[in-house]
Amino acid sequence: MMVPEHLEREPDGWVGDGPQTGGDLIGPDSLLWRIAGDTRAALPGGSTGLLQLMYPPLGTAVAEQSGFFDDPFGRIWRSVPQIWATIFEPDGAERARHIRDLHLDIRGVDSAGRRFHALDPETFWWAHATFTWHMFRTAELFFPANALTAADRDRLYAETVAWYARYGVSMRPVPSDYAAFQDAFAAFCAERLEMTAPAARSIQIARTDGIGAVPFVPSSAIRAGRPLLRRLGTLVAIGCLPAPVRERFDIEWTASEQRRFNRMARTVRVSARLVPRRLDRRVLLTQLRLIGAKTRSERYRPAPR
Repeated sequence: MMVPEHLEREPDGWVGDGPQTGGDLIGPDSLLWRIAGDTRAALPGGSTGLLQLMYPPLGTAVAEQSGFFDDPFGRIWRSVPQIWATIFEPDGAERARHIRDLHLDIRGVDSAGRRFHALDPETFWWAHATFTWHMFRTAELFFPANALTAADRDRLYAETVAWYARYGVSMRPVPSDYAAFQDAFAAFCAERLEMTAPAARSIQIARTDGIGAVPFVPSSAIRAGRPLLRRLGTLVAIGCLPAPVRERFDIEWTASEQRRFNRMARTVRVSARLVPRRLDRRVLLTQLRLIGAKTRSERYRPAPR
């Protein structure tokens, strides 16, 4: 498949004016491996998805081309194993470029009449920026207090930039350092996000259902656990969101819910000490590989032009 010239990496640097990285920083000793390979990283996933859906080009593409309203959780199970594989698998860069190529034909017009393409640099960057935020949010909420020093934050951000570089797309929108990323992310949340139909539906699901079908989990078990899953879904999907986003869109979040969220986060931090880290990572990655294998035949294929 031919890839547009502006999406490819130049031999000795990045296309455009994005940050420079000295080689691939991702590996077993990286902070990105440490956080993404921890089961606690699953908890902010609902908020990450909401932040993506609130950006109109992404929300429209998901609604129109992934069958979101018929199967809102299917996209998660098809996508997350592939995305995490770009971090952990030996051929992660090749997998990342494959994900990029799946987006070559995703284009359209959003609800406000604005044309978009999934590989517009800003659109593709925002999708990844939410995952960068996801890693920091996981550490902030569910790891011990002050788990990341200032130097660690700079290092982790550089690793997420190296992760993004694996996709072989323009680096122009990528902030130069972590401080710049925080500013850019906050500005996006304050100015560019909207309450799209898929985002509103996701919030409704979090408050009424909690979670839908899960690969390898009997539907009867999901139904039996619905009351607990509904409460957990609300806590993690709404509670992990940046407070300014909740406030901007008047998303219901009570003081009582915040207290329950704080207790849940504290319980996660304490209980995580009881599980050996290597075992935890092995369980998580095994689950992702199994889910990825189960959903392989259903993975998204771009609509024809």
